[in-house]
Amino acid sequence: MRWLMIIGILFLAGCGSVMEKSSEILSEPRVQDNPMSVQLKDLPPLDAPAMTIGVYSFTDKTGQRKPNDRIANLSSAVTQGAESWVIDALLTAGKGTWFEVVERAGLDNLIKERQLIRSTRENYLTDPAQLQPMRFAGLILEGGIVGYDSNVSTGGMGARYLGIGASTEYRIDTVTVAMRIVSVETGRVLISVATEKTIASYKTGTNVFKFLDMGTQTLETESGFSVNEPVNYAVRAAIEAGVIEMVYKGEQKDLWSFK
Repeated sequence: MRWLMIIGILFLAGCGSVMEKSSEILSEPRVQDNPMSVQLKDLPPLDAPAMTIGVYSFTDKTGQRKPNDRIANLSSAVTQGAESWVIDALLTAGKGTWFEVVERAGLDNLIKERQLIRSTRENYLTDPAQLQPMRFAGLILEGGIVGYDSNVSTGGMGARYLGIGASTEYRIDTVTVAMRIVSVETGRVLISVATEKTIASYKTGTNVFKFLDMGTQTLETESGFSVNEPVNYAVRAAIEAGVIEMVYKGEQKDLWSFK
């Protein structure tokens, strides 16, 4: 009877953990916060008008696939659209006072739309208004995700006594981002930085294995859960840390100054 009570308590505890995790998964959609939002918004103001900068691409240069010990996984380990996070970080820096970002990732679509507007106005309007000239960038941000190292650190621990046990495992991966600011006028690389962010995975569980009824019957039960830090969130944090570092590094090199 005592063993059944212990098993019931462990089973209910495991079910409670699973239900709690399930409720988190089934939660309503939400706006994702910037991992480094406080540091980005609290950057010292620029002692000049905002700088115009363009981001053409920020690609995955690692070629890594999602790590899996059992099957060949063809999915990429990191996001293929990291330029979206770069643009968002630049727009957030100093509460939007540091950079004016011009559209370059979707430049083909922008040009086609402007051509459509111009053609429509010329064909259907007697006095077509001219489109304003496109804003050109004085700076270009280049770079990409240059490293993804899996199983940098692994470990765990566990114990079992009289058929009742618990175990914990963890794994650490690392993603590395490199970016640089290039002057359009001279082509000179003004600033280059590299940042990295760890990606933690954690797994815990309990299990019971007992012989009952004079050894003629067996009882086995398991429960547990795992928590994996989103790779997309880690990439975004590394990118935002790189933007913050570039702002301070540029001030140290006298490329700009704080107000």
